[in-house]
Amino acid sequence: MVVLKGVPALLSPELLYALARMGHGDEIVLADANFPTSSLCQCGPTEIRADGLGIPQLLEAVLKLLPLDTYVESPAAVMELVPNDQARGLQTPVWRRYEYLLHEAGCTKSLEKVERFAFYERARKAFAVVATGETALYGNIILKKGVLAPDDLL
Repeated sequence: MVVLKGVPALLSPELLYALARMGHGDEIVLADANFPTSSLCQCGPTEIRADGLGIPQLLEAVLKLLPLDTYVESPAAVMELVPNDQARGLQTPVWRRYEYLLHEAGCTKSLEKVERFAFYERARKAFAVVATGETALYGNIILKKGVLAPDDLL
């Protein structure tokens, strides 16, 4: 836990450090409890633990600090349902919460849906993967960092 003015207390020092080190276009994955974070991070992105936290509460905190990329079609992506889950009509209510939080943070673009294995490949190239306690199916989300204008730095 970090105790600083204006910084959400649930953001760990490791996560704050990763957010600060990321550059424009870098991506961070907020991964649900089923995501293969440890195996994916063995030879790739930094693994950050946020066990016990749900992604919506973590996303809300991250969006207070992380500018989203405005130069891309969508700065936020989720894993598309596999055909079997689509066929049986599986619902993903957590996505509506993500869209609400993104909208509150000023993002007017829709969530990008990425095929499962393409999502894993994209995650392998991410700056960091945050392992959470999120139990919602298809709860993973990738965020692409944007830029801050000089006036935003004051």
